[in-house]
Amino acid sequence: MPKDTSDILGYHAHVYFDEASSEAARSLRETIEQTFDIEMGRFHEKPVGPHPRYSYQVAFTPEKFGEIIPWLALNRGELTVFVHAETGDALADHTQNVIWLGPSEDLKVSMFET
Repeated sequence: MPKDTSDILGYHAHVYFDEASSEAARSLRETIEQTFDIEMGRFHEKPVGPHPRYSYQVAFTPEKFGEIIPWLALNRGELTVFVHAETGDALADHTQNVIWLGPSEDLKVSMFET
């Protein structure tokens, strides 16, 4: 049975970077902040939570998906962006309800397993 998209409360896009790409990540972040009226997370220069690399979060509503994701696809440069739905099921949201812009990476999802 198909899932209902009304279960999606929002989306998170996590921009991944490392020490070598941190300036590109900062530049992209500044452009995102200037271009969109959305919630930005902290700039983590270490792996945090399930994310295997440095990252920051871009949080947005389902209504903004069609504006933000295509923009990130065209403007992310060499950075990888991990996008996931927010449905209240953290494990599924980080393993099944995902989109990768750039190469996918292995997340540390054991923290969501019960």
